[in-house]
Amino acid sequence: MKIETSQFGTMEIPEDKIITMPAGMPGFPGAGRFIILERKEMWPFFWYQCVDESGLSLVIMDPHVFKPDYSVDLKHVLRGMSWEADGDSLELYVIVNASEGAPEKITANLIAPLVINTRKREAAQIVLNDSPYSLRHSIFGQNPTLTA
Repeated sequence: MKIETSQFGTMEIPEDKIITMPAGMPGFPGAGRFIILERKEMWPFFWYQCVDESGLSLVIMDPHVFKPDYSVDLKHVLRGMSWEADGDSLELYVIVNASEGAPEKITANLIAPLVINTRKREAAQIVLNDSPYSLRHSIFGQNPTLTA
């Protein structure tokens, strides 16, 4: 399947790599299918590219790269999505907020992580109520492997 992307132009993607968001992406009506685009030179960042809206792409990353003790109770999302509690098929990402011209100010939204069931190719963004985490958590300085 060919898709248009805002960052990489036209791309051919296998249909079995498409991730559906049955409840949609909060704040983006009509955005229900995504793909994760990886580039070695961008690690630890990935693009969460919408298949339905070429202009919608979010930078995501594994929160454990910069916050190893990040912990989220997934019982609610497992129940709501009717997913089995299989830890091997669940991946957790957070959305990264870029700061133009100031990479040391890049933050991650730890309050609304993205949970992906790789076996079902489904995802949900959850909102953590009464969370000790921040909407704009600095990712640099938290882990010595990351530098601005």
